[in-house]
Amino acid sequence: MKKRKSIVWGVLLLLATVLIIGGCAQPAAPPPAEKPAEKEVPQTYKIGIVQIVEHPALDAAREGFIKGLASKGFVEGEKVSFDYKSAQGEMPTAITISEGFVAEKVDLILAIATPCAQAAATATKDIPILITAVTDPVAAGVAQSLERPNTNVTGTTDMNPVKEQLELILEINPGAKNVGVIYNSGEVNSVVQVEIAKKVAPQLGINIVEAVATNSGEVGTAAESLVGKVEAIYVPTDNTVVSALRSVVRVAEDHDILLVAGDVESVVNGAVATLGITYYGLGYQTGLMAAEVLQGADPATMPILGSTEFTYAINKTAAKNMGVELPKSLLDRADEMYE
Repeated sequence: MKKRKSIVWGVLLLLATVLIIGGCAQPAAPPPAEKPAEKEVPQTYKIGIVQIVEHPALDAAREGFIKGLASKGFVEGEKVSFDYKSAQGEMPTAITISEGFVAEKVDLILAIATPCAQAAATATKDIPILITAVTDPVAAGVAQSLERPNTNVTGTTDMNPVKEQLELILEINPGAKNVGVIYNSGEVNSVVQVEIAKKVAPQLGINIVEAVATNSGEVGTAAESLVGKVEAIYVPTDNTVVSALRSVVRVAEDHDILLVAGDVESVVNGAVATLGITYYGLGYQTGLMAAEVLQGADPATMPILGSTEFTYAINKTAAKNMGVELPKSLLDRADEMYE
């Protein structure tokens, strides 16, 4: 009997121990909740655009640049934003604008035209600079060579086929002996083109007559100074002169003087003809290069590119207004013709 009670008490004691231990045991903690995956915020790049002056050729280059970037996924308002400023033809203003972009820490600077390329290159050696509408980047001091800039600057050059443009004058007016060239001697890009013209002129049997305009207000006076001295006027890709092209067109129309320009946009705006570059295409190419830089390419090793194709453009209305008869040979091969 005693043995039986002992067994019962032993069982009860064992059960009590199990219950006590079970009551003290803590429930297993639930696994930590997984943090929701953070959405990746796409980087937005800020690009500062400094343009020396507003005129159709440079405006077209800027538009082409924006479209070139967009074609590579850098769409305005989505992946890139632009801060556009015009220097209104003033080099000190171009410098101030460039320094402002540096202070804002933009990701890239687009410098349109030689003075702006020089201003931006002076303002920063670190922020990538893309240039366009710059005739001779080496002479301008912003690159060591076209093949390998070795600076923070790359982009495109608008070097013209100057000799071929002068030959175009002779094709339209075989009797031309004196050709006036209107340019701003303060623009390195223009000086380079005029020097080329003076060098090739003897080979073509013509004489170059220079007319200098240091600002847009002097362009009309410079054009007037050529009346009675020349049979044709040649306007290279000079920003000062092209910004006041209408005053040259007026003189050419009033005195029946053939006017040939260095770019297609100037033909659209009143010159008779050109074998020239299209600034929209030049800007577009620059935009493609800018996309590469934003993706990590080094401007120092990227060749500065020039146009490989040139366009024959004719303005038939301008020819009529200047008393010019266009040869059939030119009409037959014209790429673009404006009435």
